[in-house]
Amino acid sequence: MLRAEGYEARRGQQFSGGTDSPDVICGDLPNLHFEVKRTESGNPYNWIDQATRDAGDNKLPIVAHKRNGKDWLVMMPAHVFFQLLRETNQPLIHKQNDNTRTTETQDTTN
Repeated sequence: MLRAEGYEARRGQQFSGGTDSPDVICGDLPNLHFEVKRTESGNPYNWIDQATRDAGDNKLPIVAHKRNGKDWLVMMPAHVFFQLLRETNQPLIHKQNDNTRTTETQDTTN
């Protein structure tokens, strides 16, 4: 999923858990800890608890989940979501003239 979006990423050591063996290692996003679940069922709250525990104090916990035939979902605690929004400092939803919404970010380089 990360590679498809242009990030350098590889599988980590998935045998022991903890900050030293994340499911995914992504040097482009060093402050995120990824817990990956490729399953048809499960408890997202348990996954978030695991990601939070394994992320330690220095990384933000992110859970990526995929069921067969479905798109990837990304889950995180609400405080992490709002922290990421504040850090990007980009409006993510823009009202257009016809009152429709878009999720494209605004180009502020001009």
